Amino acid sequence: MAKAVKTTKKSGAKTIKKTVAAKAKASPVAKKKSAVAGKPAAKKAVAVVKKPSTKPAAKAQPKKTVNKSAAKAGTKKAAVNLTRYKCKLCGYIYSPLRGEPHNGIPTGTSFDDLPEKYVCPVCGYQGKGRIGKWGFDEWRPTRYLCSMCSYVYDEKRGEPHRGIKAGTKFEDLPDDYICPVCAMDPKIRVQFGKVFKQGFEPLQV
Repeated sequence: MAKAVKTTKKSGAKTIKKTVAAKAKASPVAKKKSAVAGKPAAKKAVAVVKKPSTKPAAKAQPKKTVNKSAAKAGTKKAAVNLTRYKCKLCGYIYSPLRGEPHNGIPTGTSFDDLPEKYVCPVCGYQGKGRIGKWGFDEWRPTRYLCSMCSYVYDEKRGEPHRGIKAGTKFEDLPDDYICPVCAMDPKIRVQFGKVFKQGFEPLQV
């Protein structure tokens, strides 16, 4: 009987030792796995933070270049002088908006940019002499023609019946100014609508 008890004690001790050893082996492995699993997670988080910081910088650069080019184009357009000049002798009016393409002067050329040998085309054609730039005076239109009905707005006359005093410049007319003749014609109103200031052209007279 005594022998049997000894063997059970030994076998029990062996099983206890095995379980303890198994737990001891398992715990460091779990710790290693958790530590190893934690490292890549931290690297991924850092990579996610870095990506968005680089993308906006690349998008912002082309926008700035577009704005600069648009600003340069605007300054070039604003640099053109649109002042008109009238010949003292024959009354010919040079307009930069029209230019003189038949004389090799493209549209948009200001009077100051004309060549020094420039001659009034009307005086030269009529044989009145070579009237150069010195024979021109600065001139601005005072009469404007409606491109739809040919109504003429004269600054000297104005439109007193509509509350526009005589001497009112065309540029000073209200933004909602409408051609009075076109407003009274039902056909024009139906087909083309109201004719505002943009529908008027200066008379070169």
